[in-house]
Amino acid sequence: MTAPIEVTKGEAEAHPEDVLKGVGSEAIQGRSLGRIAWTRLKRDKAAVAGAVVIVLLILIAVVGPWFLQDPNAYHQDLIDKTMQRPYDGWLHSGISWEHWFGVEPTTGRDMLSRIVLGARISLIVAFAATLVSVAIGTVLGVVAGYFGGWVDTIISRAMDVFLAFPLLLFAIALVGVVPDDMFGLRGNGLRVGVLVFVIGFFSWPYIGRIVRGQTLSLREREFIDASRSLGASHAHVLFKELLPNLLAPIIVYTTLLIPTNILFEAALSFLGVGVIPPMPSWGGMLSLAVPTYQNTPFFMIIPGLAIFITVMAFNLLGDGLRDALDPRAR
Repeated sequence: MTAPIEVTKGEAEAHPEDVLKGVGSEAIQGRSLGRIAWTRLKRDKAAVAGAVVIVLLILIAVVGPWFLQDPNAYHQDLIDKTMQRPYDGWLHSGISWEHWFGVEPTTGRDMLSRIVLGARISLIVAFAATLVSVAIGTVLGVVAGYFGGWVDTIISRAMDVFLAFPLLLFAIALVGVVPDDMFGLRGNGLRVGVLVFVIGFFSWPYIGRIVRGQTLSLREREFIDASRSLGASHAHVLFKELLPNLLAPIIVYTTLLIPTNILFEAALSFLGVGVIPPMPSWGGMLSLAVPTYQNTPFFMIIPGLAIFITVMAFNLLGDGLRDALDPRAR
C-alpha cells in the first residue's frame, strides 16, 4: 500500500482544466488543415508575390481595356516610313506620355492597349482549357483508380493514346479545316472555342494520371473501408470520401497547368492559328516582331516579358501551394 501524497501549505496545485486552458489565458484552440495551409502559404514570400501579380493581371485584363486607347487605331505619323520604326523613344520604341509601352514599328498601334487585351485572350483560353482538362481528368482518374480492373485498363490506355497524340500538329490542322460559322459561333468566338477544345480535351491525361495514382493509394485506407462497411454506395465513396482528399493535389496541378496552357496558346498564335487579327494576342505580337526585331528589339521584349512574368507568377504560386498543402512539410 502506497503512502498518500500530501500537499504542503503554500504550494500551488495544478488542476487539469487549468493545464488545458492555461492560467490566466484563453483556451487552446485547434487549427484546421486549411488554416495550417494558409499559414504556411503566407510565409512563402515568393508564392504571395506570385498571387499578387496574378490578381493584378486578372484585374487589368478585366477592366483595363475600358480605360485604354483603341488597340487597333493606327498612328502612322509616329512611324519612320524609310526605316519602318518609330521616330522617338528608347531603342526606337515610340515610348511617350501617350504611349507608355511604345507603338508597333509598322502600324503605330499602341502597345499597352494590345498587351492588356492580349492578356484577356490568354487568360480566357488558359482558364477555360484548364477547367475542361481538370474536370475530365479528375473524373476519369478517380473512376480508373477506384474501380480498377478492365475500367482502369481502358482509361489508362486512352491516356496513353492522348499523350502520344501530336497535339500541336492536330491543332494546326483542325483550325485550318474549321468553317467560319459553326455551332452559332463565328470569327474569334469560334476560334477561341476551338483553342479551348483542343488544349483542354487533349490535356486531361496529365492530371488524370496524378489523380489515378492518388486514388489507388487512398482506396486502401481505413476510412474507405469503414464507409463501405456502413453500406455507402460507390457514388458516395467517390464524391464524398475520395474527391475531398484529392482536392490538394488537384489545386496544385491546376495552378501549374494554367501557365502551360498560356504558353501553348501563345505558341499557336505565334504560328498563325490563334485568334484572328487584328485581335491582339501575345504570341501573335511576337510573330509580328520577328521581321523587325533588328530595327526595333523593344517590340519583341514587351510581349516576351508579359508571357514570362505571367508564367513565372503562376509557377511560384503553384510551388507555394504544393508546399503549403503537403502534410509532410514542416
